Amino acid sequence: MAERIDFEALSETIEQSLKNRDFGKIRSMFTAMEPVDIAIILGEADSRRLPILFRILPKELAAETFVEMDSEEQELLINAFSERELKDVVDELFVDDAVDIIEEMPANVVKRILRHTDPETRNTINEILRYPKDSAGSIMTTEYVSLKPGMTVSDAFDRIRKTGVDKETIYICYVTGTDRKLLGLVSVRELLLSPYNTIIDTIMEKNIISVETTEDKEAVANKFDKYDFMSLPVVDTENRLVGIVTFDDAIDVIQEEHTEDIQKMSAVQPTDESYFKTSVLKHAKNRMLWLLLLMLSATITGSILESYEAAFTAMPVLVAFVPMLMGTGGNCGAQSSTMIIRGLALDEIRPKDILRVMFKEVRIALIVGVVLAAVNTIRIFIMYRAENPVYLSVVSGISLIGTAVIAKMLGGALPVLAKVCKLDPALMSSPIITTIVDACSVIIFFNVATIVMSWGL
Repeated sequence: MAERIDFEALSETIEQSLKNRDFGKIRSMFTAMEPVDIAIILGEADSRRLPILFRILPKELAAETFVEMDSEEQELLINAFSERELKDVVDELFVDDAVDIIEEMPANVVKRILRHTDPETRNTINEILRYPKDSAGSIMTTEYVSLKPGMTVSDAFDRIRKTGVDKETIYICYVTGTDRKLLGLVSVRELLLSPYNTIIDTIMEKNIISVETTEDKEAVANKFDKYDFMSLPVVDTENRLVGIVTFDDAIDVIQEEHTEDIQKMSAVQPTDESYFKTSVLKHAKNRMLWLLLLMLSATITGSILESYEAAFTAMPVLVAFVPMLMGTGGNCGAQSSTMIIRGLALDEIRPKDILRVMFKEVRIALIVGVVLAAVNTIRIFIMYRAENPVYLSVVSGISLIGTAVIAKMLGGALPVLAKVCKLDPALMSSPIITTIVDACSVIIFFNVATIVMSWGL
């Protein structure tokens, strides 16, 4: 089991070593760490010490660490770099990492970075930057191993040894024909287990799953989750191989999409920045719009309550049941919407399944509603013996079942309808569902109260 890193103690040790100018000790400590952990340490360092610590790193490790750092820290380092230092870092970057960094940098910094890339790499970067931001083309890399179908296994290994050092991955090699047409793929494992004189065409996998450059990057990332890929070929409309997406980029997309969905489900405007990197004003701005909309929409519930003043006057105790009913309805709707949103994200649920979803949610709601009504009846006979417990039990019981059914139907249907309308299903999450269900639960409750009252209970 890997030893857990105590970042606080490590930072103190590095700080003390800096004071003692013991740079060799710091270099040894960093060399034994992973780039992502080094990036965390550097991210907590004082901005004046950051360039000093970064320069202690070996060249290759420095480039790997640079990729893992926040854009603000990267910009600070680039501004502190000499032209030679910047060229050393840029030379070690993979194309897709260089694109990610460039997208976050201001124009003057981008010019400095591009000035230190060779013409071929610069053209490749510009090509990738032209793809839509959320497309497969925007997250692919052009650094892959390409083989020809007529090659032998021996030829393939020679090709890998010659070009593999500059490729992001060599574990999957892609077989292309005339004009870079994608014909198949072969793994290094298959090459190792085959005789050297075997022709690539006879052992390559020809049933290939690929994506086009314009395909949505979330759909691309989901293919990694579904098929357990290590990399995925990206082709143009004529099936020419233009790049590959690797699993580390797919993980980044999945994390980014999950973060965005969680923010939307909490009625917060999505942002790419971390919590502490986002200013107080921006946090307030991201949350304010939804809060205003939800607050104003809640006035509908208030208006409905006002229209039932007569029922309040006849039976004041009914007021005590309103928060319980509204809260239960909101929770029922939130449960359903969360399950359906997640099912849509994993492709377990499709828009055509909307009737199946609603039928299932109605059955769930009936079971849940009956159990809640039964428990609530016991509570009423214990707490409201001085009132009319039979009347209160019937009214609240029917209302709970009705509210549960409505809430779970809305929670199941609205995310699917959002998907049909090309909207993010995460928009139809707890805050929206709760607001709608609150109004529905009040209408159900007081209409049931009025009807049951007419029965003379």
